[in-house]
Amino acid sequence: MAKNYINFLQFLLFFVFLTVFSPKVYSQCAGNDGFVTICDVENIANRSVSLFSFLGGSPVPGGTWSEDDGSRGLSTTTGILNAQAIRAGGTYQYTYTAPGAGCAANTAKVLVTIGAFEGFPAPYATKCSDENTYNLFSAFNSTVISPHTNGTWRDSSGNVIPPLLTITNMNGNFQYSYTVPPVPGCDTAPLTTSITLTVIRAPQPGTGRDLLLCGTTDLDGYTAFDVSTLLSGQDPDGRWSGRGITSPSNPVVNLKQIFASYGPGEYAYNYTVLSDNDNCPDKTTMMIITLEKRLDFTGAKIEVEKNICEDEINTATYTATITQGAEAIPDNEYNVTFNVSGPNGGTETIKAFFINGKLSFPVNSAYFRQVGVFHVTVTGITAVDSKGACRNIINNLTTDLEIHTLPYLEGAVLTPEPTCQNKNALVHLTNALRLGDGNYNIRYNITGDNSALGQTANITVTGGSSTFIVPGSLNIKSGVSTITITNITNTATGCTNTATIRGDLIINPLPNAATVNVVVNDYCLNDPVTVTVSGLGTLTDVTVSYMLQDSNLSTLESVALSVTNGKADFVIPASLLLNTGSTIISVLNLKNNITNCDVNLNNVLDSFIIHPIPVKPTVSPLSFCKVDEAAVENLTPKGNQYKWYDSATAAKPLAGTTVLQSGNYYVRETSAAGCTSEPAEVTVTINDSPVPVLNSDGQNFCGLTNPTIGDLSNNTNIPATVVWYDAPDNGNLLSASTRLTEQGRYYGFNFPNSACFSSEYIEVTVALTDCDNVPNDFFIPDGFSPNGDGINDSFVIKDIEFLYPNYTLEIFNRYGNGMYKGDKNKPAWDGMNYEKSGIAGGVAPNGVYFYVLHFNKDNKPPKQGRLYLNR
Repeated sequence: MAKNYINFLQFLLFFVFLTVFSPKVYSQCAGNDGFVTICDVENIANRSVSLFSFLGGSPVPGGTWSEDDGSRGLSTTTGILNAQAIRAGGTYQYTYTAPGAGCAANTAKVLVTIGAFEGFPAPYATKCSDENTYNLFSAFNSTVISPHTNGTWRDSSGNVIPPLLTITNMNGNFQYSYTVPPVPGCDTAPLTTSITLTVIRAPQPGTGRDLLLCGTTDLDGYTAFDVSTLLSGQDPDGRWSGRGITSPSNPVVNLKQIFASYGPGEYAYNYTVLSDNDNCPDKTTMMIITLEKRLDFTGAKIEVEKNICEDEINTATYTATITQGAEAIPDNEYNVTFNVSGPNGGTETIKAFFINGKLSFPVNSAYFRQVGVFHVTVTGITAVDSKGACRNIINNLTTDLEIHTLPYLEGAVLTPEPTCQNKNALVHLTNALRLGDGNYNIRYNITGDNSALGQTANITVTGGSSTFIVPGSLNIKSGVSTITITNITNTATGCTNTATIRGDLIINPLPNAATVNVVVNDYCLNDPVTVTVSGLGTLTDVTVSYMLQDSNLSTLESVALSVTNGKADFVIPASLLLNTGSTIISVLNLKNNITNCDVNLNNVLDSFIIHPIPVKPTVSPLSFCKVDEAAVENLTPKGNQYKWYDSATAAKPLAGTTVLQSGNYYVRETSAAGCTSEPAEVTVTINDSPVPVLNSDGQNFCGLTNPTIGDLSNNTNIPATVVWYDAPDNGNLLSASTRLTEQGRYYGFNFPNSACFSSEYIEVTVALTDCDNVPNDFFIPDGFSPNGDGINDSFVIKDIEFLYPNYTLEIFNRYGNGMYKGDKNKPAWDGMNYEKSGIAGGVAPNGVYFYVLHFNKDNKPPKQGRLYLNR
């Protein structure tokens, strides 16, 4: 590539420039026009060319720059030009505008000539045909500088071609050249470069098609389905993969088994052709086999909310709810097609979601415009995302919606029966011919001598007739009250309507109950019991109803009485008083037999007693342990009404603290009325366990064997049940493993299972000196070290107190002076001078000492020896 930086042509251009622009060179704040030629644009230094440095004269810095030709690459604030950003060779003009005013001219221009550049190609490029297109410019190394774009591409035949090639069907090596035109001042001829493009044919996995089947009904013929039948135009020897593929080379699958095992869904099957060139990737074609499940809505239910009354037609809204049957319906969005019967009916399809087995959707109110029964029938339910492979099962999925008529009372007649004050009144409703048979709630008002508004009652209408009760609480005053029905509601349909029918109710007064009183005295069993009822005022003929409670019970009894001066008596039948004890008579009702009006009485009662003779107490034999020292107060039965005696004829009862003995005792019961029962005999048995017996010499042991409480028990006649304490009273229970001590005192009691703890005990003083044989390991130490370290600080003959309990020990120094005298009560010498004070301050010095041991048993002679003391 020819590059000329300074040549004759540049000189001529410079001369012409000076000649043409010379009238503008004086008094310019922007300086004088200038030029620069850049032939080696690929030089990295040309990324930062300061145009200000090419201005002549004395330009004022701080101005701005502009690109006059749209060449780009210039920073308008710094005047730095990136020559490599210019995309074609040629000459470009840039204008500098100086800051400030007062200059003949404040702009100057710089001409920049850019030499042609054909780029740095990579001679070889390799592409895969599946990339479809290839831009020839991508064969250049653009990390340094891209080639100029004003050149021309040609193929190997010299034909001009666009830089963007379609390589889809190409395969092999192809030659291309790129030529850019020369730029005067830099180039004398066009610049050309070449590239070689290698296109590798991509693997062809073919074109697949998808398959849609109803898995529930269509798969009997697909137990050995060849997936490759869904593919065309593929290279051979590809690899198959997907659900049910057992080998990459075997595309046969059992769709029926797949559906049974994995259910409905989209199953992807891939055919992959492997590439034998790294420039082309493996290629895969995917085929989708969709297996859908037929939904079975058998047993499903549909309900429409709500049935309405005819006065709601214009404002009602409706919602239908489908509940799945035996088969669970997946949560999803569905298209629901339904039909509504009737003069305004029709068919509609809506979208709604099944959630947790239920689907709700609105039903247009325009279908329901008059009284009647309308059938809502679902004819189709299909998932929105379903592809329609299956025909879902829908059987008899229908419901009725009813628009009910209002209840009407026009022409009806209301006839109340006369009643008594505070008593219920029966009201007859007749001639209600516009009411259908059924159940209704009515609302009524009471006016006149009594007043109550907004009262309610429930009636059952048959053939236009019914009755209802006006509660006695609304008939407080005697006189005439008017009953007016203001509203009626059909309880089955909820439909309600207003009304204005009325009738008059006559209310008779009640007897005066305020002064009525009853009195009954106490009686003995089987005596006649007279009842006096008073406070009856001016009544002359009455019926009194009463009831017995407490010890004697009766149903409601009634008796007709003639009244004299406000008072009447009667006798309670003996058959009602069969039990003794307290009985309450309650007079519950008083009726005026002339008007048949009665009044219930409250708290008109009296209590009386039928005194019994107490029966002999029920008793059982009693037994106690002697050690418990049971007294009369421990006998049963107990209570203040019971007294205990030591004979059947005794008059004075025993004190509660009297200690019991085995024998017979007698108990009587006295009633509050002073009645005393026959005596009941109770046999009392005081039990004790025999005291333990110690075997002969059972208290003697050899201390060398470390005897325990268990060993002491074994020396009794009852080793299994004897227990030992360290004191006869309030002592501590000793375990069988407790070690016995010399001259220790132990107290044994007999405590058999499920029997009494013995009241007596044995006292045993243990001796641990019953040792007949001297053990082989018995020895007398020959030294000790009383230095206070806790080891061998005393001279002690181990276990000698058990073998020779009466022994004595004397120790002398080498001068024959006595140092120590000991026995079982003083068994250890600690190295102090016990016999003579003043020798070494009472401390025996280190050295050899001599002992004499008197066994004092079995005429055994004393033993002499020596020992060494070393502190």
